Amino acid sequence: MTATQDTTPTLADVGKLTAWLDAQGLGLGAPLEHRFISGGSQNEIYELRRGDLHCAMRIPPPSAPADRDNGIVREWRIIEALDGTDVPHTEAIGVCTDPSVLGRTFYLMGFVDGWSPMATGSRWPEPFDTDLEARRGLAFELVEGIARLSKVDWRAKGLHDLGRPEGFHERQVDRWTAFFERIRGRDLPGFDEAAAWLRSHKPIDFIPGLMHGDYQFANVMYDHGAPARLAAIVDWEMGTVGDPKLDLAWVVHNWPDDPDAPSAITYVDLTAMPTSAELLAYYSQRSGRQVDDIDYYCVLAKWKLAVVLEQGYQRASADSTLQAFGPIVLGLMREAAELAETSDYQG
Repeated sequence: MTATQDTTPTLADVGKLTAWLDAQGLGLGAPLEHRFISGGSQNEIYELRRGDLHCAMRIPPPSAPADRDNGIVREWRIIEALDGTDVPHTEAIGVCTDPSVLGRTFYLMGFVDGWSPMATGSRWPEPFDTDLEARRGLAFELVEGIARLSKVDWRAKGLHDLGRPEGFHERQVDRWTAFFERIRGRDLPGFDEAAAWLRSHKPIDFIPGLMHGDYQFANVMYDHGAPARLAAIVDWEMGTVGDPKLDLAWVVHNWPDDPDAPSAITYVDLTAMPTSAELLAYYSQRSGRQVDDIDYYCVLAKWKLAVVLEQGYQRASADSTLQAFGPIVLGLMREAAELAETSDYQG
């Protein structure tokens, strides 16, 4: 590869996409402008402009597994179902399952005029870089998003077949143990101990609901300016009908006891953020769900995330950025086992 080669992904056939937009009545008669925003092995995102149409397109790259097309339809069903709810989300504009257009299934969603924590590095944008009270609001808004999501009437929204809530917790250990055995390339100390604890413990209650599955600062966008306002929850690849409190655990399982400690700076700066206890109380008040059994969910979150990241590590080449997952996986699994051993939760 030469230094002058441009490896930025491009749309397969702009002419066919334009014809499809015409058929949908989107931006009729105007030229189509497009640019690549982001993406990887599973999905690519493009910004599209055409007349009064301004949207983002989500599409698997040509190299993605065939089942990603089904995943795109799954994501589309979720954002379409969120229309009319108070959950911050991208507008559902259109979906195409015809491979003759661009070779893969894709959907169009409203373009969000906001910012992503992943686009600002480890430093918050103005005014959250200096206004620490406003910064606290970012965390509360993050939790507000899943509190609202947990209240969506998924049956009324036609998502009764999106997941299998019956037996959700009973399946977790067997499912992810089998997954780990398929990808296993090394032992993960703490795996068996945490798995055994999860088998012998259950939540206090289980109220099925719509869940994101990978909920964190990386998968939300905010409106510009203060006060903090969540603009949209994005990236619904792991979305399903399951237990919404697992989304909460995804947020708080590695939230530091002291957000002001220097070690609390992770991929975002948590200085001056609320404590995990404050976030749990806020979620409980806003969602109407109890959080006394959060240790169960945090053990499950750490254990499951370790297995998910281990797949990336096992697939990593010697020079791949996925190599960084190696020690992260070991740390998560160790933390899962330690929390299982020290928790006083008896459920």
